[in-house]
Amino acid sequence: MTQRFAFSIAATDGKARTGTIAMARGTIRTPAFMPVGTAATVKAMKPQDVRASGADIILGNTYHLMLRPGAERVARLGGLHAFMQWDRPILTDSGGYQVMSLADLTTRSEDGVTFKSHLDGSRHTLSPERSIEIQRLLDSDIIMAFDELVPTTATREVQHAAMMRSMRWAERSRAAFDGGGAHAGRAAIFGIQQGALDQTMRLESAQALIDIGFDGYAVGGLAVGEGQEAMFGCLDFAPQQLPADKPRYLMGVGKPDDIVGAVERGIDMFDCVLPTRSGRTGQAFTRRGPINIRNARFAEDQGPVDPACACPVCARFSRAYLHHLVRAGEILGAMLMTEHNLFFYQALMADLRAAIAEGRLQRFADAFRADYGGT
Repeated sequence: MTQRFAFSIAATDGKARTGTIAMARGTIRTPAFMPVGTAATVKAMKPQDVRASGADIILGNTYHLMLRPGAERVARLGGLHAFMQWDRPILTDSGGYQVMSLADLTTRSEDGVTFKSHLDGSRHTLSPERSIEIQRLLDSDIIMAFDELVPTTATREVQHAAMMRSMRWAERSRAAFDGGGAHAGRAAIFGIQQGALDQTMRLESAQALIDIGFDGYAVGGLAVGEGQEAMFGCLDFAPQQLPADKPRYLMGVGKPDDIVGAVERGIDMFDCVLPTRSGRTGQAFTRRGPINIRNARFAEDQGPVDPACACPVCARFSRAYLHHLVRAGEILGAMLMTEHNLFFYQALMADLRAAIAEGRLQRFADAFRADYGGT
């Protein structure tokens, strides 16, 4: 029988864990970073190059694919994997993030959220049931429950009401998933913990999700402007409120030093647009910290982007050439910068996995922060 979903922990170091998630379309090594392929593409990258970077899984987005090209169309074309030629696992965001990011275009009720499309003004409704249906049509491997996200700056009353609604939607999402027929048998579903920065609300949310039962659990509602110190303060308790034998996914994170700190606190999975978005705007990540390749000091620099990097870009192209491409607005510049950044992120994840397995995570993390911060 094909493996549906199995999470195993191979080693721990403090709160950090390394292991694997086994699924029908492949094994995901954890801690894992998922490149973001919002609209059925990791921007500026071919699927084979994303895989070559070391990525075991990528992320797609329910809201954006619902609008364009449409989930029903993707299903008629064989599902998201065949459509974009990515044969390994895909996790799909439920669309809950857009409840907050596109708040001015939404109307919320207990039933769901009505959106005014940012593309053409057409109106669409996402409910827990419709979100799960879309993710099934896309043939997602890891389906996310639909939730309501509010800023951490909202009042406690607003935060608690949104958390409680998210838990009711989680129950409806689970029921819709369980009624999904054959697809439910080869996919997994994750619940999303909410509660802003409040330990009591986070615990209430975690207990509700555990009562419902999910294959994995996400820590949601962070990386929305609260700052690293506040985020780490929440991660000091939130992951430990979730089951130890299930994967823990921190949504929308993040910067390399965010990832290192979150791994230390027990997080297993990450996604973020930062490596791809930064690549398109001329920012490269290096072990000595990020650099802006547009800066004039790189115009005649014949060294690689990062001397410590083994990616194909650093092996072949100079900072001077990348500086020229980015300053000239050449498409190749965005492609090469993105490729380097994704390799950097995946190399970081590999280093974290090795450090945990060898019981030296603290030394690795301290050395990384010292180098990355330039101290």
